[in-house]
Amino acid sequence: MSLPAAFHEIAKRVNNWGRWGADDEIGTLNLITPAVVRDAVATVTQGLRIPLALPLRQDGVQTGVIPGRVNPLHTMVQINQELFGPGTVATSDDVVTMGLQCATHWDALPHVSHSGVLYNGRPAASITPHGGAGFSGIGTVPPVVSRGVLLDVARAKGVDALPGDHAVTPEDLNEAAEFGGVTVRSGDIVLVRTGQMRRLLEGDRHGYGYPSPGLSVRTPEWFHARDVAAVANDTLAFEIFPPEIEDLWLPVHALHLVEMGLLQGQNWNLEELSAACAEQGRHAFLLCAMPEPFVGGTGTPVAPVAVL
Repeated sequence: MSLPAAFHEIAKRVNNWGRWGADDEIGTLNLITPAVVRDAVATVTQGLRIPLALPLRQDGVQTGVIPGRVNPLHTMVQINQELFGPGTVATSDDVVTMGLQCATHWDALPHVSHSGVLYNGRPAASITPHGGAGFSGIGTVPPVVSRGVLLDVARAKGVDALPGDHAVTPEDLNEAAEFGGVTVRSGDIVLVRTGQMRRLLEGDRHGYGYPSPGLSVRTPEWFHARDVAAVANDTLAFEIFPPEIEDLWLPVHALHLVEMGLLQGQNWNLEELSAACAEQGRHAFLLCAMPEPFVGGTGTPVAPVAVL
């Protein structure tokens, strides 16, 4: 089944291929300039650091629905071992096996493809079994430090969490920006809060994933018009799930990652940040969210920190 004409029409309007050159691998992260970072640092007034990551644990977000995407499997390989003989310093070591998108993470641009292509028109076949992503893998991503903007859609609507069938629209984003007193600008990293994370934190792992509110297929044009550098939210699928258009699965992923080259994040815990922003009456901050540099990776765990 081919993607519908309506999808391709949106794709043409948001396409960034060639915008930063034919060899570009980082897409909209090019928009995070030194001037953007200096402005981001200027938002810090208190030095309050708020973590946005979920713990990496074996009973984490993943429920086995996506084959191979396992929660972290943590194993001790040394426990208090005196490597240099009795009475010497002892060491403990451990290893972890996990899916790179298992918990709070960034999706690298090659995480999805459509019509046989990746961002900037590269062939999807450039992803191989042994090397992974040969182009735009997560290891190519530069330091992700910029102004973060929280668009607290749930709080703007006066609810703890959006219902599972709510597709977040451009109108919702405008409402949340007005509520937060912020104007989204070039190079910003936008965090969209739906409140869905509360379900996971309350122990409902399956209800957290399905059904889930999320971004509408109409929102990529909103982000494109504002030259947003990256977007993350507090859901498993990022976009509304099941999809708002029947049988059109993951269209927002395809528009962001393939057409726009827009870094995208899921499973971000925005609850503490939401409370802090509401208390202080401001929704912009310094955001540090450096990916782990897995060469060839199509995603990576991340431990973002908002600094107010």
